[in-house]
Amino acid sequence: MIYTDDHEPPHVHVFYGGVMVIINLRDFSARKAKNMKISDVRRARKIVANHQEFLLGKWKEFHRRNND
Repeated sequence: MIYTDDHEPPHVHVFYGGVMVIINLRDFSARKAKNMKISDVRRARKIVANHQEFLLGKWKEFHRRNND
């Protein structure tokens, strides 16, 4: 999920099994992965990396609108 009123750096919120991790769209670092299994964090990072171009484009699109 990308929140349109969120802060830099570009990132996505990934939800799985009732928990969340935040993945940076530039270097795929993870933060706030409290209670998420490390294997699920790795999987989330891989999915984000595989879709980086699309997700980063959407991040820029959403945040450009908010700054106009």
